[in-house]
Amino acid sequence: MDPDNTVVGLCTQGMRAEADGRDDDARALFEQAWHATADDYEACVAAHYLARHQPTPEETLHWNQVCLDRAERVGDERVAGFYSSLHANLARANRELGRTAAARRHFELAAGHLGAVPAGQYRDWMRYGIAQGLRDTGAVKQDGAGARLEALLHAFCTRHDLRSLCLLLPAYLGDLGTAGDRERLAIALRMLHAEKRLPDGEQRALAELVGGHDRAR
Repeated sequence: MDPDNTVVGLCTQGMRAEADGRDDDARALFEQAWHATADDYEACVAAHYLARHQPTPEETLHWNQVCLDRAERVGDERVAGFYSSLHANLARANRELGRTAAARRHFELAAGHLGAVPAGQYRDWMRYGIAQGLRDTGAVKQDGAGARLEALLHAFCTRHDLRSLCLLLPAYLGDLGTAGDRERLAIALRMLHAEKRLPDGEQRALAELVGGHDRAR
């Protein structure tokens, strides 16, 4: 985004106010940005930040929808990387209102657009949030194997096995339910199992998980 753009500049000031805990000032700056917009792209940017400072879930949903509508009017490469976040925001707003089906659909759309977000920590963080939303709304089903894996991760946390957590958590938390994600998790499980360094009970649980993934292929 152009740092010399008036709307972008106001939103940047608003983000600084947020970071300082000055929410009223932040909202005022984002409202100024909205009133200063001259095209759909600027309106999309301003609406995104305004949505974060609404007093009710209904108004939050409204401004997130305005943001998406304006992005779709732009329809070019400037907004291609926005869609995953826009749909994730709409999903969370719908979930807060108890609209599970709508939330699930937007989480699925957010997952579909994730590839347009530049690689890096932001995309990873987006992926984890979307994956959690897919699990929470039933788009990605949790079966017995999922419960056993969560128990194993809890055991790692209890005894501070950070090395095992670093291997398994990214694959588990980022699982969007695709075949590629399942294979990524299976590879992580097999790598950890091959080291044979876990306590006996955890090693047996891990072997069962590896066997279950291999049979499901």
